[in-house]
Amino acid sequence: MTRYRDLGLTIGQLPPGPNNAITDIAGVRVGTVTLIDGEGPLVVGHGPIRTGVTVIVPHEAIGDSPLFAGCHTLNGNGEMTGLEWVREAGQLTTPIAITNTHSVGIVRDALVAADMATRSASVSYWSLPVVAETYDGGLNDINGMHVAAAHLHQALAVASSGPVPEGNVGGGTGMVCHEFKGGTGTASRIVNGWRVGALVQANYGDREHLTIDGVPVGRELSRTVIPSAWDEEEAVARRGAGSIIVILATDAPLLPHQLTRLAQRAGLGIARMGGSGAHSSGDIFLAFSTGNAEVLQSYKAEGANDAFSVTMLPDAAMSDLFWGAIEATEEAICNALIAAQTMIGRDGITAHALPHVALVEIMTRYGRGPRADVRT
Repeated sequence: MTRYRDLGLTIGQLPPGPNNAITDIAGVRVGTVTLIDGEGPLVVGHGPIRTGVTVIVPHEAIGDSPLFAGCHTLNGNGEMTGLEWVREAGQLTTPIAITNTHSVGIVRDALVAADMATRSASVSYWSLPVVAETYDGGLNDINGMHVAAAHLHQALAVASSGPVPEGNVGGGTGMVCHEFKGGTGTASRIVNGWRVGALVQANYGDREHLTIDGVPVGRELSRTVIPSAWDEEEAVARRGAGSIIVILATDAPLLPHQLTRLAQRAGLGIARMGGSGAHSSGDIFLAFSTGNAEVLQSYKAEGANDAFSVTMLPDAAMSDLFWGAIEATEEAICNALIAAQTMIGRDGITAHALPHVALVEIMTRYGRGPRADVRT
């Protein structure tokens, strides 16, 4: 798997964490299940299949102990379940899953079942899982409902810390970004000793608006140079279509209102890449903090009604964290594009990968070329 920094390229000014991934926040784990099968004309229910599911486990005890969280919707032509409780209580109470638009229901139900399996049958308990989606119907037999509960359970079972699979994997398998092959990407930043990580499922954007580190890459690599996944007529019809999900994690001790503010900044990272939150796009973001995890777990275990203390950064410290969220989101999208490989989907529709050699040449011409000191 090739990443943006493997090309010697950098973005932003803040340093990345050891894995340059959302898993740089201690306790966060990611698991993916990828479904690829068949080729040729679309036969609903049979394929071709180009889809999957991605799971983010925020910390080991998430089923019993919540984390503070906040969320933001840039444009709402999409879905992320469970957000009403996040907005109401400022808490994340489940793992997070990302899949395709028509598989949200089955994945949500599977997360509920996974939660209930850890509890006594005699205990009355509710679960409001966070499950998000982007649309992969351009390449995948989306109406065939190929994601099953077993795939969600498998993703949970393989979830791990360390490096995260990117590109054509998990929920990002069938996604298209700026008319190149898109998908799953992640990155992180170290900010004043704290860490901010982002994981994206990138499935948005027009070719001509793709911008990397200020360079108009989409105009340089126009549809006449690298064909779009869509023909010219369909590309016009799809203008602004598509979606992106961004999950931000941090170990900085933030309260829910601060995490809502952090989530908003994911939109600025997308804007720097050339995304606008267009009318028909679903751009939904969630941010959570592990910074008070032990305190919240202790309080929940004791079940006391007494007041207890949590820690928070002063609001003056938020500006630097905002840049961490912006840069991590921006590089996560770059990693999704660089890691993705050309994919032929249903009816022979082809989403071409962003070509690495051509990208390096363009970035060099604009004074953003490879640096020998870049840590991959």
